[in-house]
Parts: sequence; C-alpha cells; structure tokens
Amino acid sequence: MANNYKFTGVALATTDQTAIITAASGENIIIKSIIITNNTANTPTVTLDVTDTSASATYQILRTHALTANTSEELITKPLVLEATDILKATMSSTDSVHIAVSYLVIT
Repeated sequence: MANNYKFTGVALATTDQTAIITAASGENIIIKSIIITNNTANTPTVTLDVTDTSASATYQILRTHALTANTSEELITKPLVLEATDILKATMSSTDSVHIAVSYLVIT
C-alpha cells in the first residue's frame, strides 16, 4: 500500500459546480486541509459537496458559507475521506475570483 501526499489548487470564477478532486479507482483520499482565498472586495458564498459514487448520492458538507472580502480561511476542521471514484465539488454564488487549495493524502 503506497501513501502519497499531494496538493491541488483551483481558481474559480464561475457559478457552475466544479469538481475539485476525484478519487481514482483503487485509491482512497484523506483531505487534510481546504483553504479558500477570496481575491475580491465582494462577499460571495461557497458550497462544498461530496458525491459518494458507491451510494449514488451527493452530500453537502458546507452550505452557502459566506467568504469575507480579501481574506483566506480553512474550511474543514477534521479530515475528510473520499473513497474510490468519490468527488469533492465546489459551487460559488457569483463569478467572483476565489482560489481553493487542498492538501491531501492518497492511499493506493
């Protein structure tokens, strides 16, 4: 079993639901940190969802969280587990520019 620490970043400027991380077949992901940075003077909201493909269901883990203008913040306080083919998604309330940074462990 291999363990690999990884980082991914996404710049969002859309109100479309956007996949942030998808666990590949045969791997589990433990998300340790999700930091979001609002690069504008506005206060958009963010919603985070996890699609559990084995249950054919999507669950909200953060709903319409208001982002303070020109600040960064940690969005989770405990690790979040994605099983094989599960998907972490983000949706913004407006087209304001935000960056999402995710640190995670991949277990294969």
